[in-house]
Order: sequence, then structure tokens, then C-alpha cells
Amino acid sequence: MIDDGKKLRHPRSWVRPALAAFSGALAGCTALTVAELVSVWVRPQASPVVAVGSAAIDRTPPAVKDWAIRNFGTADKLVLQLGILAVLALLALALGLLALRHVHSAAAGVLLFGVVGGLAATGRPDSAGMTDALPSLSGAAAGAATLFSLVNSLTAARSEPSESGAGDEPGWDRRGFVITAVAAAAASTGAGTLGRHLNGSTTRDAVASREAVVLPAPGSPAPATPRGAGLRIRGISPFITPTDDFYRVDTALVVPKVDATAWRLRIHGLGVGKAVSLSYDDLLRRDLIERDITLTCVSNEVGGPYVGNARWIGVPLAALLAECGVRAPSEGGPADQLVSRSVDGMTIGSPVEDVMDGRDALLALGMNGRPLPFEHGFPVRMVVPGLYGYVSACKWIEDIELTTFDTYDAYWAKRDWAREAPVKTQSRIDTPRPFARPRAGPVMVAGVAWAQNRGIDKVEVRVDDGGWQEARLAAEDSRDTWRQWSFAWQATRGSHTLTVRATDRTGTVQTEKRTRTVPDGASGRHSVVVTVE
Repeated sequence: MIDDGKKLRHPRSWVRPALAAFSGALAGCTALTVAELVSVWVRPQASPVVAVGSAAIDRTPPAVKDWAIRNFGTADKLVLQLGILAVLALLALALGLLALRHVHSAAAGVLLFGVVGGLAATGRPDSAGMTDALPSLSGAAAGAATLFSLVNSLTAARSEPSESGAGDEPGWDRRGFVITAVAAAAASTGAGTLGRHLNGSTTRDAVASREAVVLPAPGSPAPATPRGAGLRIRGISPFITPTDDFYRVDTALVVPKVDATAWRLRIHGLGVGKAVSLSYDDLLRRDLIERDITLTCVSNEVGGPYVGNARWIGVPLAALLAECGVRAPSEGGPADQLVSRSVDGMTIGSPVEDVMDGRDALLALGMNGRPLPFEHGFPVRMVVPGLYGYVSACKWIEDIELTTFDTYDAYWAKRDWAREAPVKTQSRIDTPRPFARPRAGPVMVAGVAWAQNRGIDKVEVRVDDGGWQEARLAAEDSRDTWRQWSFAWQATRGSHTLTVRATDRTGTVQTEKRTRTVPDGASGRHSVVVTVE
């Protein structure tokens, strides 16, 4: 092919670069599937995607975490995992192209990523030691070997005639490449299938243990919900949040699936006479209590969705601690911090004084009449009314240590969040929604307000810059639950701003000062803008 006397590039010269990029992708896939398979024998949390993702979460500034939660909600972890996989895919393609000229450097690059994954796994708070690096290193070795073999087939030192009859187009071992690619794809598929099967076996044991749980009748059942606690208003949050709709905010990339029959809880530390180890059945045999309690996440912005009310059943935590010899600091106890540890390594620090001051702090076993879902902490989690979740609501708990705030900083305290964080008095407008367009005339404004461990005494609504008008409160269930409210508004045409504020049982009025979630929860008043037609 001639153009102005110059030979054009052979029309099939793109084939080898394309196959090199494909080789990189296949090598990356092999590395991941082998790593996932090896993680079955080590532990699922040691797999490279989980390890790197968890390390990224640990090192992400609070402001970025808030942005992710605000924009992606409970899908933030899925977005992170997809992002990691996308980055790995691009790097794998790049290493494949690099391998055409520098195969040893490209293979070393694959091994380097294995080292990064291994360091991420061994650096986790729940790391089991150097064995956690095995999945990443094993996967990287398999990926490097695959890439080396495939690219060697592409760079075979021989020449083949081109379709035009010229003998100057470099040849490559097509047969060897196809055989190696098919073998790598089959091995990758087999490793992935086997890994999923083995992981499924472990998961099935945990699922079976949950399905076998029969929650006993509580010795102290929750009082009947007062008539009128739930208002029949379209758009308002239900008084009891359905389990499937209850918010989930945590750092676990993979939800731990814990077999309740093998689970143990250890209680130890300052003021504990002798370390105690309890099984799940031990807790089921104790006197249980049932309570309606509203939980709030510290990442909840003003008017946000990360608050929910559920009926919990569990072991009174204060009584259990007292049996172990623990006393509150006000009664001379040496420990002022209770550090709860999750099976995934999360540590949460709670004030001992708050846990033992008479509020219904629980080691919860059930939620809304059923054993805890895995997403919400099965087999056991902590629930402490009046405290934000990051200082109280440890899920998948397996260890309780009594210590002091001066000697130990839990996970979030190390990241500049406050050590103690009582829930702030807040309220939210559920209906009408922002930018709604209701018709002029009677419009029902309604929502919820909460101040756990104090209770809500009053809710007021303001239209534009007018005066505050008292809303009608629904019946109160307890001071630990949110309270619904409603306000009948005679809406006039035009754009209007509706604002709500609550007053708790101590007389504290919800502040208008707007703050972000860091370091101890957002504050301010929720408002919505609507256009009345």
C-alpha cells in the first residue's frame, strides 16, 4: 500500500497491542480470583479489594466521608468497590501494553500491586498478622505469571508473511497465545467459582444459625405503643421504621456473616474482677427486655435520613456489667470508657457513666420482632439511647473492654471526632417535600422530632419570616423515641419557606446555628421551600 511513496502502517498492526491490553486484563482477573480463593482459607477481610477499600475508608478525611454518604447514601461502599475495580482494570490494561516492550517491568508491576494489597490487609485493625498478606501476594504471583506467559507468545521472535505478501511484519505464536489465554481464563473461572462456593458454605452456616434462633419472650416487654403515636398523614415517616428501610452507615465493605453457634463475647478490663466469656445461648437465657429506641447516625445532616426508630430486644448492658464488677465512675469505678470491638476490627468508645446511668442500654439480639439482620449486627450489637451511633452502636460485637479515655482512643476519636457525643435536639419536615407544588388552601405539614434520653416537649413551625406557631404533637411512646408532629397550614399562592424547630424536655430549644457533622453531630433548623399554586 503506497501513498506519496511512503509505506502505510500495516492495517493489522493494532492487533498485538490490543491483545497485549487483553493479556493485562486477563492477568488482572486471574490475580483477583486467585486472591479471593486464597482468602477463603485465610479470612474474607484479607481479600485485596476489601483490604484496599477498607484502608481507603480508614484514611479518608471525615469531610470526604460525609460527602460520600450525602451523595451515595448506603450505596457508598458499592461505589468505592466499583471505583477500585475500575482503577485496577485500567492499570491492568496499561501493564499489558507496557509488557510488549518491557515484560519483566510489567510483571514486577503486578507483583507491586500484590505488595500494596498485602500491606493494606496486614495494616487493618483486625489483621490476623502476616497471613493476611497471602491472598494479595498469591494473586499477584498468579497474575504476573499469566501476563508473562501471554506476552511471551505475542513477542515470539519470528517473522510471518503479511496478507500483502511482504515478509516484514513481525510474527507471533498465535497457537501458544490462544492456548495460554484459554487456560488462564479457565483457571480464573474455576478459582472464582470455587471461591464463591467455599465462601457460600461459610455464609450458609451463619445464615442457618440465624434462622435457628427463636427469640424468647422478654421478661420486660415494651409498653404498648400509645394510641395516637403514629399519625395517619401521607408522607410522614412511620413511627416504627421497617427493618428493610432502616438506615445503615458503617465502614464494613463486606457485611460480616457470623455463625452464632461459634460466636463469643469477652468482657474484661478495669474494674472487671475476672474476664468473662459468653456465648449467644448464654445471652438468650438471661432476662431480656424489649424497648422502642430511636437511633441516629452522627453523619446525619440537618433534615437527613439517617435516623430510625425500631423495637429492640436484648440484654440490659448495665446489669451485665455490674455482675462483672463494673461500677460507674460516679460510684468510684476506675473505668470511664467502654470500648466495644467488632469482628471486623471496628472499635467504638462509649462513656461508662452514660451506659450505667439507668437508661435502657442494650446488647441487642433482635430488631422489630426478629433476630438482628446481618446488616444491622447479627448476632449481637450495642444500642444505647441518647448517644450517636459512632460512640455507642457497635455492630457484630465480640469484645468489651473497660478502660479510660486518657489511655485509649477508639476508631473515630483518632479521626478527630468527639469522644462523647449525646444526640442533639433535632426535627425534620417529612411533608411537603422540598420544591413541592401544593395547591393553595389547607396543606398538612408534618414530620418527626427527636431528643433521645430527654424527650420532645414542643415543636413549632414558621412560614417565611413569620412568627413561630405550635404544631400538634403525636402521643409520646417514650423519651427514647422520636415523636411525630403535624401543622395545618393555610397555604397562599407563591413561594414559601417552611422551617421547624423542637424543644426538648429540659427546655433546650433546637439551635438555629448551622454546623456540619464533625466533630459531634450537625445542628441547625430544617427548612423546605415550596411553591403554592
